[in-house]
Amino acid sequence: MKDYTQPEFHVDIDYSKCHKCGRCVGQCGWGVYKFNERPIPDDSKCRACHRCVTFCPAHCITIKKSELAYRENANWEPQTRKNIWRQAATGGVLLTSMGASRPQQSIFDHLVLDACQVTNPSIDPLREPMELRTYLGNAEKGPAIKIETPLTFAPMSYGAVSLNVHKSMAMAASRLGILMNTGEGGLHADLYPYQDNVIVQVASGRFGVDPEYLNRGAAIEIKVGQGAKPGIGGHLPGEKINQEVSVTRMIPQGTDAISPAPHHDIYSIEDLRQLIYSLKEASGYKPVGVKIACVNNVGAIASGVVRAGADYVYLDGFRGGTGAAPAVIRDNVGIPLEIAIAVVDQRLRDEGIRQQASIIAAGSIRSSADLAKAIALGADSCAIGSAALIALGCHLCQGCHTGCCSWGLTTQKPELTRRLDPEEGAQRLVNLVNAWSHELQEILGALGVNAIESLRGSRERLRAVDLDEQTCKILGVKPAGM
Repeated sequence: MKDYTQPEFHVDIDYSKCHKCGRCVGQCGWGVYKFNERPIPDDSKCRACHRCVTFCPAHCITIKKSELAYRENANWEPQTRKNIWRQAATGGVLLTSMGASRPQQSIFDHLVLDACQVTNPSIDPLREPMELRTYLGNAEKGPAIKIETPLTFAPMSYGAVSLNVHKSMAMAASRLGILMNTGEGGLHADLYPYQDNVIVQVASGRFGVDPEYLNRGAAIEIKVGQGAKPGIGGHLPGEKINQEVSVTRMIPQGTDAISPAPHHDIYSIEDLRQLIYSLKEASGYKPVGVKIACVNNVGAIASGVVRAGADYVYLDGFRGGTGAAPAVIRDNVGIPLEIAIAVVDQRLRDEGIRQQASIIAAGSIRSSADLAKAIALGADSCAIGSAALIALGCHLCQGCHTGCCSWGLTTQKPELTRRLDPEEGAQRLVNLVNAWSHELQEILGALGVNAIESLRGSRERLRAVDLDEQTCKILGVKPAGM
């Protein structure tokens, strides 16, 4: 059936500069170009990933947003109309990738940090030691996990991302003294040398889970929910299940990997407690965390998770990324991460159980500023997924679910995955985390404290700008000027 939508982008080639080398044809994973004495683009296939632009030796390619005009209608925005045309043509659910892209309010952008002046001297991080080392786990039983800076790499499964992405994160985590997370896709044998810096995840599909897998990780994480798609499961199409993915996930090659929405053995906090302690016993009592999506009543849910014996609670906000999710779920379900951090931290403090578990916050941590504000709201550390992929070359074209990623990140096609050199990828991630750590030290110095521990949960060092009274009350943050 004819699709009434028009191309979203226009590929403009300045043929007076073009070398006619055909490099753009080879670099594009979406099949935009054909070569007939010169590259001929098909605008309808372009996703603005900029791979061709980046590697064009003549710098003659420009990707422009379509200038097609739509009659203005505040109630029926052009994107809404396009979605209806697509669904009328296909009858299918609209899939998307990465985090929510609609222009919803970012609370982080409405929070500002304090700074020392006159009577309370600041600290120069270039002259004084600044401590970023963070311990995660039950403080009453002793620290369980040590990381050198309050960051980890967020769970992204092998199959959803390429093996070279996993290798890059594992190597970077090892060099930085932090952790990467397998996601629900199992642990490839090539990552065994880095297992001391790996969190192994157990999700509803139980992909790749056996006693050896559990014992290889530094910690185990039970995934209950994901910020980009709370309440629903996952689906990795069979096209992405090649031989290596099938071996790692322990499923037949070429079959769809379906993760059920619920764990079929968890229907209560008591069930969760049983699974937590089963995993502890199976792994020699390694730390076990629980990942939940940020939804209504997240404070009560986190309280139950901690009382069930989890060593940390992983909060995934509604802006969190995904390899594939229905657009209607990603853009309309869940609550902001900032609200969830404040609510959970306060709930655990009020119940006197804050020391029994750590809080890892994730869901669009975009900079060291977001990291500092999340920790001031009550998180112990943060996790980055989209930022890590962007560091590796991702241009947020939101086509991960298609398996055609031109940058070789979210695909299993050999001709594309080899584009990412794990050594270079690891160095890019090390550079990013080191840069953010230096900036975090500068922020601590400006606040007059020399340890990240002093910032944790210190909401008095935050002020709100253009946030309503009720939001400020929930966050526990005063308006600027007070």
